[in-house]
Amino acid sequence: MNDVVELWIYLSEMPLFGLTATLAAYLFGFLLYARSGYASWANPVLTSVAMLIALLLLTGTPYPRYFSGAQFIHFLLGPAVVALAWPLWQRRQVVRRYFKALLTAALIGGAVSALSAVLLGWAFGLPRELIVSMSPKAMTAPVAMGVAEAIHGLPALAAIFVLYTGLFGAITAKYLFDWCKIDSWPVRGFALGTQAHGFGTARALQINAEAGAFAGLALGMQAILGSFLIPLVFRLFQ
Repeated sequence: MNDVVELWIYLSEMPLFGLTATLAAYLFGFLLYARSGYASWANPVLTSVAMLIALLLLTGTPYPRYFSGAQFIHFLLGPAVVALAWPLWQRRQVVRRYFKALLTAALIGGAVSALSAVLLGWAFGLPRELIVSMSPKAMTAPVAMGVAEAIHGLPALAAIFVLYTGLFGAITAKYLFDWCKIDSWPVRGFALGTQAHGFGTARALQINAEAGAFAGLALGMQAILGSFLIPLVFRLFQ
C-alpha cells in the first residue's frame, strides 16, 4: 500500500502524471469499447474523458499540471491528422472524378451546421458571444478556436462545442445512417467528417478504410472552407 501511495505522490508532482493518466484512461476505455463489440455508444474517447475529469476533480489536480504531461500526446495530434492524407492519396482518382460533388456537399454541410447553431442560439435568446462560439462547432478544435477568436467569440467555449458535437456525431451516426438506409461507405465517411470532424473520422477509420479516407477529406475541407467563409459571413452581416 505504501508503494502505491509513494508512486501516486511521485506521478502527481511530475509531468509524467498527465501522460500516464491519459494513456491509462484511454486503454481502459478502449477495453470497454472492445468488450461492447465496438458499439458506438461505448466510444473510448467519451469514456476516457469522463474518467479524466473525475480523476482531476477527485484529486484536486489543476488542469495546467495535468496538461504538462498530456501535451506530449497533444503534440501527436498534428502528425495524426497529416497521416489521414495517405488513404486519401490512394483514392485520388475517385476524388478528382467527384470533386465538384464533394465540394458542394462540404459547402452545404458546413453551412447547415453553422447556420443551425446560430439560428437555435438566436431563437433561445443566447448571448452573442455564445452564439458565435457555436458556429464553428463542426470544425476540428484548433481551427474552430481560431475562427471563434476571429469573429469575437470565446475560443475555449468553441472547443467545448466541438467536443460535444464530435462525440454526439460519432455515437449517433450509425443509427441515423441505418435509419436513412445509407449503405455507401464513402457517403457515410464524408458525412461523419463533415459534421463530427476528428471524432467522426476516428470512428470511420475504425469501421471501414473507405469511410475513413473520405471522412479525412471532409475534415480537411471543413477546416479550409470554414476558416475563410465563417469570418467573411459574420463580417458581412455585422
